[in-house]
Amino acid sequence: MSSILQSSVGLLRSRLSRRIVSWVFFSIVVIEGVIFVPSFYRRYREKLGELEQVSSEVLFTAKANAMMGGDNLAVLQLIQQNLKPNSVILGAALCDLQGNVIDTFGESPGIDCQSVPEGTVVRQVTDNRQRYDVAWPSDRLSDQYILIVRHDASGTIYEMGQYALAIAGLVIIISVFVTFVTILVLERILIVPILRLRDDLQQAGDAVSQDQPPHFQTRAMTRHDELGEVSRAFCDMFTRVHQEISDRKEAETALKNEQAKSEKLLRNILPDAIATQLKMEVGAIASRFDEATILFADIVDFTGLSQQISPNELVSVLNEVFSTFDAIAEKLGLEKIKTIGDAYMVVGGLPEPQPSHAQAILEMAIQMLDAIQSFQRHDGTPFQLRIGINTGPVVAGVIGIKKFSYDLWGDAVNVASRMEAHGIINRIQVSATTYQQVQAHYEFEDRGCIDIKGRGTMHTYLLKGRRPLSTAIPKQFATRQLAIDNPDA
Repeated sequence: MSSILQSSVGLLRSRLSRRIVSWVFFSIVVIEGVIFVPSFYRRYREKLGELEQVSSEVLFTAKANAMMGGDNLAVLQLIQQNLKPNSVILGAALCDLQGNVIDTFGESPGIDCQSVPEGTVVRQVTDNRQRYDVAWPSDRLSDQYILIVRHDASGTIYEMGQYALAIAGLVIIISVFVTFVTILVLERILIVPILRLRDDLQQAGDAVSQDQPPHFQTRAMTRHDELGEVSRAFCDMFTRVHQEISDRKEAETALKNEQAKSEKLLRNILPDAIATQLKMEVGAIASRFDEATILFADIVDFTGLSQQISPNELVSVLNEVFSTFDAIAEKLGLEKIKTIGDAYMVVGGLPEPQPSHAQAILEMAIQMLDAIQSFQRHDGTPFQLRIGINTGPVVAGVIGIKKFSYDLWGDAVNVASRMEAHGIINRIQVSATTYQQVQAHYEFEDRGCIDIKGRGTMHTYLLKGRRPLSTAIPKQFATRQLAIDNPDA
């Protein structure tokens, strides 16, 4: 019983429970009130009728005296003598047929004899409801006189008050009982399932994006009414929403993976700054750089090698060689531009400015000559390179709408290519502009003026090696010294 009471009190914490219970209680009180008011007045009239029963005995005495032809003045005396102790009759008035008062005793009634119509009993309750007057017409008294009797109605008022309190208490008891039963019924049929559905909705909001769906309390409900249909509809809706969100998450994950792949591929093809700019702008992207250093490297006798090995082996060897060069360029902060067959092109000083771009390119060239020694032909002889370097203004950018590539244009690019083409095997040939940039950090052999195709004579230099580290290159380029004074080394 205590658990039932606790459960019922707990349900009253629910706003919906309080509203339903309040309306049930109010409705029962109103209905009982509607029934009680007519019953109260009916019982009140019955109590007043009981008072008339007493006065009817007085009427009988007066009627008997009239029939016997007695003295009118003796009627009231006879009535007084027949009254019992503590009688409810407090007084009376006797009138003739013309409405004139013949005699009275006790309290005078409030009804005027002249206002009593023939053949009609007149009843009147005083304003304070403490007195009740009844006027008996002459036809009740052998058509000789009119009798008006005053009754004490205070006892009736007290009894009706007690009756009203009893009925009100009964109404309260019935209302409380019905309300309590309503709470118990609502608990099982409506409130508890709704609270469970509310908890499931809150849980669904937290778990809709999780991989594993939660265990809903409403799934255990086996109801065949509207609330059961709502619970099943909720579970079905959550299942569909959860599946759609899961599918969308998988699609978003796949899309992000593909975007990451595309981003990685784009940044492998283009410099980061250019890739970012390309995603934001439409059309050609080009910038002028007043000074950049370009390096061209070419594998010596690559045509002969291609005739000795299969295409797959050839591509594999090139991939290993150029991947090594790529790693060196990335370490030195240089930008690989492209490969053309067995030629490799890299630039320093763009797309982001680099004050020591010429030195970085020289270090790139030194490390390339060092790295190429680890690759050998079928006959055991190492690969050989020709490297040419030039410094000057260029225009760099991306043109076209398909198969993007970052490229360079300008006379400085052509000169760098010519430095490689007219270079010496396993030597690094630089132009005069590059020599002016790095002569303080590297030692060179003056090659003098040579005939350059399409350019005439140009003054070129061959790198011999680095100067002492204390007065030479910055710390970031202080790698191991490469002995290149001997071209055959």
